[in-house]
Amino acid sequence: MRIRFPIRVLQPVVRYLKREEKRLVKTKEKLQKEDPFADTSRVDDNAPDTDAAEQFGHARITALIEEINKSLIRVRKALARIKIGKYGICKDCGRMISTDRLAADPTAEHCLKCEKKRSRA
Repeated sequence: MRIRFPIRVLQPVVRYLKREEKRLVKTKEKLQKEDPFADTSRVDDNAPDTDAAEQFGHARITALIEEINKSLIRVRKALARIKIGKYGICKDCGRMISTDRLAADPTAEHCLKCEKKRSRA
């Protein structure tokens, strides 16, 4: 027997995930514009302190964008699971993920028991 959430229950989740996806994309675009390496006029200033600040700024932006990319992947995977009718089902054991867990993290792919096993491995 296959367990599924009714679509009326998932509609608010879909709206939330789509808003979150838009927010993440906008934040990523903003960060890309703030990257010191995106400024073409930077090549005119070769001062060591400026170069160090640019390197640090670029490293910080790159790390933030990497985290945003990971979040975008989780959000898009959750939307795909909703579309194919597998949202809320643990990828490892096939049992329902608790609604409390999904409320805390709508992108959760594993039930708490399986997540604990994964974190120990």
